[in-house]
Amino acid sequence: MLDRGVILNELKQYLKDIGVRFSENEPMNRHTTFKTGGNADLMVFPNGKQQLSSVLSFCGAEGILPFILGNGSNLLVSDDGIRVPVISVSEGFDELRLLDETTVYAGAGTALIKLCKFALEHSLSGLEFAYGIPGSVGGAVFMNAGAYGGEMRDVVDRAEHLTFDGRPGALNSDSLHFGYRHSAYKEQNCVITGAVFRLRKEDPEKIKAKMQELLQRRKDKQPLEYPSAGSVFKRPEGYYAGALIEQSGLKGKRIGGAAVSERHAGFIVNLGGATTSDVLALIEICTSPVCQAPESPAL
Repeated sequence: MLDRGVILNELKQYLKDIGVRFSENEPMNRHTTFKTGGNADLMVFPNGKQQLSSVLSFCGAEGILPFILGNGSNLLVSDDGIRVPVISVSEGFDELRLLDETTVYAGAGTALIKLCKFALEHSLSGLEFAYGIPGSVGGAVFMNAGAYGGEMRDVVDRAEHLTFDGRPGALNSDSLHFGYRHSAYKEQNCVITGAVFRLRKEDPEKIKAKMQELLQRRKDKQPLEYPSAGSVFKRPEGYYAGALIEQSGLKGKRIGGAAVSERHAGFIVNLGGATTSDVLALIEICTSPVCQAPESPAL
């Protein structure tokens, strides 16, 4: 069996042969909103579905399981970096178009804020909740991103993908099995390439007002001035993680350059020079038994 170095060299040669851009020893802190993490041995930047399919086919034939990178807004990369090839689904995956009067196709690399603005321009409502979420369409579908009472499952009609051996496919809304921060893609080796959104016509002024209202709520309550990955913790049933952490006296707790936000205890922020190890240490403290939900809700 060939060792990892030989396989990576073969992959690099293949990428050169088919004209796919790549980078070696790529700092992952450039690609995550936490601004932490070591280097990726190899980062690949396919410019669309055809190149992505070719790269995945090669990896599948060689038994390589790559890491798929979107906007890096919900990602904590080890300080030791990433040894497997990282495939960035951004360049060439930002297509936006109307399929009919109320249906929008968006490529997986499309920023959610761009998708929301596109919907507003066409007087389409349903995505207001996503305005300000710092992620991409692919990542949002993968984890059923949501906020302020809305989720991807409310608006996604179909998601398109490539399997890890390069074959195209799609899942409709019923097959996506959306749940709390979950979709069927979490159990499948696939790369989401785009999604179809079913929206509804609405007065654009009402859409804009709602978007601005939710964005202001974010600005008022969230530490947007610091690098972070948004709310770090899943919400315990019947409780709010931030409130539990604050009740435990951990608001402002700092390790190295990372801290539990003074503004919202559900956020861990990079105050400057934080490492992934700093963030993980804080997560461990916040998830220790002292922060667990009490036996019954407080009335």
